Amino acid sequence: MNKKENNNGDNNGFFNKNPILIFAIFSIVIVLLFRSFGSSDGIGQNLTNNGATKTIAYSDFKEMIKQKRITQVYISDATIKASGSDGNLYVTKRVSDPTLVPTLESNNIVYSAYSDTNFLSDLLFSWVLPVFIFFGIWMFLASRMQRSMGSGILGIGSAKKLINSEKPKVTFNDVAGVEEAKEEVVEIVDYLKNPDKYLRLGAKIPKGILLVGPPGTGKTLLARAVAGEADVPFFSMSASSFIEMFVGVGASRVRDLFESAKKESPAIVFIDEIDAIGKSRNSGPMGGNDEREQTLNQLLSEMDGFDADKSPVIVIAATNRPEILDAALLRPGRFDRQVLVDKPDFKGRIEILKVHMKDVKISDNVDLEEIGRLTTGLAGADLQNIINEAALLAGRNSKKVVEQADLIEAVERSIAGLEKKSRRVNKKEKRIVTYHESGHALLAEVTKGAKKVSKVSVVPRGLAALGYTLNTPEENKFMMQKHELLAEVDVLLAGRAAEEVFIKEISTGASNDLERATDIIKAMVSMYGMSDVAGLMVLEKQRNNFLGGQTIKDYSDNMAQKVDEFVKNMLSERYNAVLDTLKTYSGAIEDMVVALYEEETIEGARVREIIRAYEERSGLESRLSDESDDEKKGVKEA
Repeated sequence: MNKKENNNGDNNGFFNKNPILIFAIFSIVIVLLFRSFGSSDGIGQNLTNNGATKTIAYSDFKEMIKQKRITQVYISDATIKASGSDGNLYVTKRVSDPTLVPTLESNNIVYSAYSDTNFLSDLLFSWVLPVFIFFGIWMFLASRMQRSMGSGILGIGSAKKLINSEKPKVTFNDVAGVEEAKEEVVEIVDYLKNPDKYLRLGAKIPKGILLVGPPGTGKTLLARAVAGEADVPFFSMSASSFIEMFVGVGASRVRDLFESAKKESPAIVFIDEIDAIGKSRNSGPMGGNDEREQTLNQLLSEMDGFDADKSPVIVIAATNRPEILDAALLRPGRFDRQVLVDKPDFKGRIEILKVHMKDVKISDNVDLEEIGRLTTGLAGADLQNIINEAALLAGRNSKKVVEQADLIEAVERSIAGLEKKSRRVNKKEKRIVTYHESGHALLAEVTKGAKKVSKVSVVPRGLAALGYTLNTPEENKFMMQKHELLAEVDVLLAGRAAEEVFIKEISTGASNDLERATDIIKAMVSMYGMSDVAGLMVLEKQRNNFLGGQTIKDYSDNMAQKVDEFVKNMLSERYNAVLDTLKTYSGAIEDMVVALYEEETIEGARVREIIRAYEERSGLESRLSDESDDEKKGVKEA
């Protein structure tokens, strides 16, 4: 009995899993039945005996009637079937012949009309079959949705297929450059491993940790490392996956996510880009039934609803837009702690490079400190891409190991773009570019507070750059003084000024330089309070600290006019100062142009050597005295 029940259960499972196959078999059976009924037109038994069925021409049929060889005739709209005296069935195509009936009557042949089709077959092909086809398509789509989305009404609302559950093998050894952030989450790992140590003291571990920082700094990697170090399940889901066009779906998926985590507790729930659902409810008009608001409310309830002592589930979320998150999400008891995962400093960049070099064959002569200085301001993802790009370059050149030149080329590709070897620049344009870049390089070296030159090149790169000057700061800077901002403006204006002094005509090559110089002067007035125009009043507010978003302007038209006048006058003042400097160092510019025109690329040490030689030759007081010790050491070694 039990065996039969099991068999029945298996059959039901087969039918439930294969509805399309059952529908196809059922349709074939129905068509065959209708076909069998359709073939019985009521004349088969009267006309067919043991003879054969033969198709003949209509003229032959008329001749057989005259010869008394036909005994019975059935006429339809398209065909004529006749029973022959020899026992055979003769079929011919009906033609328009008004003499047919009189001929049959004169020969005393019985005839009658019949229909080629029947009601059942008409019903099948006109109504039943289309309905079954539509029903089959609907079942197919429903089964597809159920497989992809899980249970529920057609599977809508379930998050089980969207949740990534795993036990990561990543540890803190795989995370570098964010030592302060790692220190903030170490106690989370310790709590997940030894919760009694904290519960005994009455301490409560934070329920939620919010990782904030620029893109590519390793927020997701850090969250995975926490789960890997604690050896607990890691449930991850993107916040955008909660949002659907159906109201209530997001809330349902939040419940599924936390239910799955509670079953496997202790566990970590990771929500990436939480700003997709956690946006402040005061940021704009949102209705009471708004799907995003319902999803956020459900998330808030879930974070309040579980007992961290009984089912330790730590929620880690990541975002690069913390300023737009709802205040209820950031209060203590939900996301108790915000951890900044910022771009790495010099030491951090070297550590990140070492992590990504583990599986890459690197030459013993590679100088990681030089690569670390060249990559100022880059995030961990950028550094990983540089290592991979260098490995690809080495492989393309059939090298056995990645060399220093490959890494430097990868850095330049990341910063300035791909080298355009096929782009041919005529002699006139090349001369303009060499003076332009020489101007940038000279001002960067002789201006106090400017970033020193690492390389100058007149080889086209990227989409539109015909040359570039690579500047590297002496150290990591987290703030800039007024004279440093003005130094950066001077360096930007030096390219156009060099064209005016030495070419006697300006070109379009300085458009981006002028744009950046204008932005710096405007920021000094409107955001940093470095002028008498607005004093200490802030005129613009930056909307996003990590994405470099747009600024919010809040000042009158009269103030805008004053700002414009100040920016214009300041740019003119700095431009005149740059012109004077270039005229003073005209010989150094000419020497640099000759070297650039011949070699196309010169290093920063060569630039400083040319300037120093000109100062000694001309009796000028050296303005290279603010070099760092590392640079001086590099010049001596060269």
